[in-house]
Amino acid sequence: MSIQSINPVNGKIIKNYKEHTLKQINKKIGATHDAWLQWQTTSFSERASLLKSASVLLIKRKEKLAALMAIEMGKPIKDGIAEIEKCASVCDYYADNGEEFLKDELIKTEASKSYVSFRPLGPVLAVMPWNFPYWQLFRFLAPALMAGNCGLLKHASNVSGCALSIEQIIRDAGFPENIFQVLLINSKVVKEVIAHPFIKAVTLTGSTEAGIQVAQQAAQLLKKSVLELGGSDPYIVLEDADLEQAADICAQSRLINNGQSCIAAKRFIVVKGVEKEFVRLFKAKMEARKTGDPFDERTNLGPMSRLDLRDELHLQVQENIKAGAKCILGGQIPNFKGRHAFYTPTILTGIKKGMPAYQEEIFGPVALVISAMNTDDAIRIANDTPFGLGAAVFTKDGSLGEQIAKTKLNAGSCFVNSFVKSDPRLPFGGINQSGYGRELGVFGIREFVNIKTVYIK
Repeated sequence: MSIQSINPVNGKIIKNYKEHTLKQINKKIGATHDAWLQWQTTSFSERASLLKSASVLLIKRKEKLAALMAIEMGKPIKDGIAEIEKCASVCDYYADNGEEFLKDELIKTEASKSYVSFRPLGPVLAVMPWNFPYWQLFRFLAPALMAGNCGLLKHASNVSGCALSIEQIIRDAGFPENIFQVLLINSKVVKEVIAHPFIKAVTLTGSTEAGIQVAQQAAQLLKKSVLELGGSDPYIVLEDADLEQAADICAQSRLINNGQSCIAAKRFIVVKGVEKEFVRLFKAKMEARKTGDPFDERTNLGPMSRLDLRDELHLQVQENIKAGAKCILGGQIPNFKGRHAFYTPTILTGIKKGMPAYQEEIFGPVALVISAMNTDDAIRIANDTPFGLGAAVFTKDGSLGEQIAKTKLNAGSCFVNSFVKSDPRLPFGGINQSGYGRELGVFGIREFVNIKTVYIK
C-alpha cells in the first residue's frame, strides 16, 4: 500500500510513499521506547540546548519548508514562512521556560519534606492534520521533548513530505536517534499503535469525529489523551465597535490558511443597528484578498488542500442557499485554467437556526453572517453551538468586552478586538465538541507528565 501526496494547485501527484508494515511500526515504537529510557535521564539544560538547535535549523530552512507546504497543501509562501518562524519560537519558549515550569513544588505538610515532581511518561503518539503541518506538530513536540518524553507522528497523508522533514530536523539538531519518528500509516492503523504497551498517551488535532474515535480507543486502555478538535468560532460585532477595524480583522481571520483553520472565525454575529454597514465593509475586505499561486508573494488566498474538500465545501454552500441563506459574495468554483482545488471567498447572510451552517463547521473561505437583536441576543447565538474552541467580541468598551470574554462566552480562548490565535505563552484548547486538554504555556507541558507526590517522613 502507498500514501499519495497530491499538489492541490494542479492535481498532479507529487510523490507516493510506501506505508509502513505492522512489523516496521512495532520496530519503530520499540526503538523510540529504548531511546526514551536514556532521554528521560537527561538534564533540562541538555534538552534546552537541542531545542535551541532545532529552532536555528527551522529558521535556516524556512523558505524550503514553506515551499514544501505550498506544494503539498497549498499554503501561500509568505504564510508558510510565518508558520515556520512560529515553530522556532515555540522551541525557544520551552527551552527557556521548561525547567521552571517543571521544577519541584514544595508543599507544606506534617512530613519533614513533601513536594510535587513532574516526571515524563514516555512515548506519545501525535495524530496531526494537514492545515498547519509544522506548527500543530511543534506545539506538541517542543514541550513533550523538554519534559523528557519522546514522540511518534501519524501525520495527514497529503503532507507526508512535511512530516519527514520534521524528523530530519530533529535528527540534524542532534537529538538522540529515534527520539522522534514518523509512522507512514493510514488512519485505520492508529488504533493498533495506541494499543501498543510502549505508547503512554496520544494527542490529536482534527475533526470531532476523529477525536471521538481516538478518545474511545485511548480510554479503553486507560491512556491519557489530549484533543484539539473542530470549531465554529463566533465573532460578535456590537453597536459601538470600530466597524472598519472589525471588518478587517474578521476578514483576516476568516481567510487565514485559505479558510482552513479550526480557530478561524466562522460565524459573524452582528447587532442589527450596524449590520448593514459592517457587511458592506466586510464584503470589501473579503473581495480585496488576492487568490492565486501559493508561490506568488502577492497571493493572500491559495487553493484548498484537496479537491474533495473543496467540493464538499461547495455542496455545503449550495445546501444553505437552498435553505434560505443569501449569497452576497462568491459561492462559486472559479474557472482558473489549469488550477485545481480553488474556491472563491464567499459570504452567506441571513443565516438562521435550522439551517445547516448554523450548527456545522464550515472549513474553507466561507463566512456566515447572523443578525442579532442586541448584545444579549448576540451572546446567546454565539453560545448556541456544540463547539467551544475560540470566540471574539468587538466593542470600544474595553470593560464590557472583557466581561463578555471572561464570563459570557463558552470557549477555550476568548479575544477582545482581535482575532483568535495560538501563542506559545498562553494555554490553547477547547471545551465541548472542540475537545479537552490544553497545549502551550505551562499547562501544555504538564499534560503529558506524571504529577508525582513525594512524601518523606
